[in-house]
Amino acid sequence: MSIYKKYEGKLPESLLEEVKEKTKGMSDSRKKKVIEEVYREYMHAKVDAGESVGLVAAESIGEPGTQMTLNTFHFAGVSEMNITVGLPRVIEILDGRKTIKTPMMEIYLKSPYNKGKGIRELALSIKETTLKNIASELSTSIAEGKVDIILDKQKMKDTGITAGLVIASLKKPLKGVNIKKIEENIISIKVKGKEEKINEVYKVKEKIKGAYIKGVKGITQVLPVKRGDEFIIITAGSNLKEIFKMKEVDTTRTMTNDIYEIANILGIEAARQAVINEVYKVIEAQGLNVDIRHIMLVADAMCAGGEIRGITRYGIVSEKASVLARASFETPIRHIINAALVGEVDKLDSVVENVMLNQPVPVGTGLPGLITKVK
Repeated sequence: MSIYKKYEGKLPESLLEEVKEKTKGMSDSRKKKVIEEVYREYMHAKVDAGESVGLVAAESIGEPGTQMTLNTFHFAGVSEMNITVGLPRVIEILDGRKTIKTPMMEIYLKSPYNKGKGIRELALSIKETTLKNIASELSTSIAEGKVDIILDKQKMKDTGITAGLVIASLKKPLKGVNIKKIEENIISIKVKGKEEKINEVYKVKEKIKGAYIKGVKGITQVLPVKRGDEFIIITAGSNLKEIFKMKEVDTTRTMTNDIYEIANILGIEAARQAVINEVYKVIEAQGLNVDIRHIMLVADAMCAGGEIRGITRYGIVSEKASVLARASFETPIRHIINAALVGEVDKLDSVVENVMLNQPVPVGTGLPGLITKVK
């Protein structure tokens, strides 16, 4: 163990553990060689003091970003199942947008579902079913002040929905109406009151169309696909909290592309990792090459305060200590006036503000100051 003792504190713990794991059963001289080589590589990979990492990261992500295409990826054969990819997706993540254009989940399953057993039924039970998905016809009779719902028997069978469940679900959103089953697949809703207003009947009809019956709220479409040698379910729409409650789901691998949802349910560390994964996934899909450390730096900056903040004038930029740095980003007059009103002081200890004032920037060779003794 004495070989590794020397490197404790010099190498990160995770790296040291990995080396210990990989060098099991080697002779001491080989172990020594390996750890020395790892240390040399690690020191080589470290960033020099005074290196302007933010600038390098911005250039390294921004330049390949100009090569990106502006498209959405569409799943063939499934309507409303498309995913934002390319530049719009990167912008969406780095701006820290709370509502994203195409939320989706990849649901990994436990055995035997991941082998394809009963996966269609499971997928359909996850999908949010509203009344308009299972009703083949809605007819209104203004004279009698009622709405008749004719349910599609096949769709009811597929989703395992009964007329009783539909009636129970309709009782919540509708108040002051009589709901009763006429036949096995026909439900009648009668508006109470002597003077049934025409618009009351229409209001009821419109209200019940989107009434929630069954499934996980927010998941509008499901698609079981085979990935490698197991089956997973891809969804349009996202609801991580409810999906995690299902016993068939492998919660350790199930993912959503909604960063805020991850932050709320799994915490900021998971959200930081999700930012890295999502940006990297887009860059890789476009066939571009960006060092992961640049993306990690951006993710760190976004999540450092304990909550996600986008790289916008309302996010990270608004919290910069320097007035001039804030003013250089967007809306300069506003920043300068607000700073003047409260008498803010700018210490000029970063890049942008020194460039603006035509002074040496305190990075790289501009970081150390020279002191000479004058005789």
